Amino acid sequence: MADEKQLKKAQTVYASLCGMLDEKSWHYEQHKEDLVITFTARGDDIPMQFIIYIDADRELVRLMSPIPISFGEDKRVEGALATSRVNYALADGSFDYDFKEGKVMFRMTSSYRDSLISMELMKYMVGCALYTVDEYNDKFLMIAKGMMSVDDLFSK
Repeated sequence: MADEKQLKKAQTVYASLCGMLDEKSWHYEQHKEDLVITFTARGDDIPMQFIIYIDADRELVRLMSPIPISFGEDKRVEGALATSRVNYALADGSFDYDFKEGKVMFRMTSSYRDSLISMELMKYMVGCALYTVDEYNDKFLMIAKGMMSVDDLFSK
């Protein structure tokens, strides 16, 4: 359980995140009591959902984006290979893959322990996540639907 000092710092980070989104005139939902922000974004193809959670206990900003596709049982190995290959190429963040369910989620974290979080870091996190999810969500969908092979993904 976060102490008062950690909670106050988390609220400052949360306010900074809200300030950055307000500055960009984005529409988002605040869940102040949980220190959570949710929003959707429209990329080149598939709508993207984002959840940003300020973790006061661990002093982390946690960004998640569930990919709205599921690999069928016959495509689970391809899903594992695709997410592993994509993760190898990423500079920041990663795609988590649930082999049992065939689900993919993008995840990115940043620690603010013993440091200050600026609006620039928030812009970077959101921008990087938007780009990464938009870049790969359609490729995961095409592999899940059999429209693209894992080898095709590797060749790009």
